[in-house]
Amino acid sequence: MQLFKSDLKQLLPAFLNFGKRVLVSHWRSLLLLAIGVYLPLQVFGLLAEEVWDEGGFIWDTLILQGIHATAQPQLDSIAVTLTQFGSSTILFPVISAIALVMLLRRRWRSLIYLLTTVIGSAIINRAVKLLMHRVRPELWTSPAPELDFGFPSGHAMNSMTLVAALVILTWGSPWCLLVLIGGSLYAIAIAWTRLYLGVHFPSDILAGWMVSVAWAIGVSFLVRLKRTAAIAPHAEQPKNETTLLPEESGEKS
Repeated sequence: MQLFKSDLKQLLPAFLNFGKRVLVSHWRSLLLLAIGVYLPLQVFGLLAEEVWDEGGFIWDTLILQGIHATAQPQLDSIAVTLTQFGSSTILFPVISAIALVMLLRRRWRSLIYLLTTVIGSAIINRAVKLLMHRVRPELWTSPAPELDFGFPSGHAMNSMTLVAALVILTWGSPWCLLVLIGGSLYAIAIAWTRLYLGVHFPSDILAGWMVSVAWAIGVSFLVRLKRTAAIAPHAEQPKNETTLLPEESGEKS
């Protein structure tokens, strides 16, 4: 027993020192996981719980009514046209074109990331909608009505998934800031159209954004994109996008 206590006294400080070194060396990655994955998922979880238990929020209706107060025929036409740019019909050829360029440039790791993120987001959206069964707002007759369930917003998830993926793919490059600013305006514009048309509650939009950001960032850690070197400089990175890591090739590191 005395020997066990002696070993324990030696092992605990060694373990704490090891843990401290791990945290210090990977603090950037841990911070990104906390802010980019954990917090968005927490917000999404709180929204989903409230919608499931109470049916929604008081501010959902108040915000929609405030937006509808600005309605006019010209804005109706703009919203109906603009909202299409957040639909799969428009985004599918755009994403396909980006994927083709990546394939031709042998950006295989980036291509795997893009496809995994986009396809996974669509699957998550459909699964959650079927699980939550939240009906869409019926506060007024929409110029572009929708018939399926509303939580989370598919258009919000489509737009935010694309924006988040492109920001991550361009991270550390001169294009990143431009993509971030332009993408943010695009995502906000699509969200406005869904609220203006009265086919989504604000919580539908926010939930879609949160789960998209968390998914896009989470997948980037799994795929180990080269750009993450700017965030986690101590992590092992592939020499190029056609090179497999030891764990991916089955080799022992």
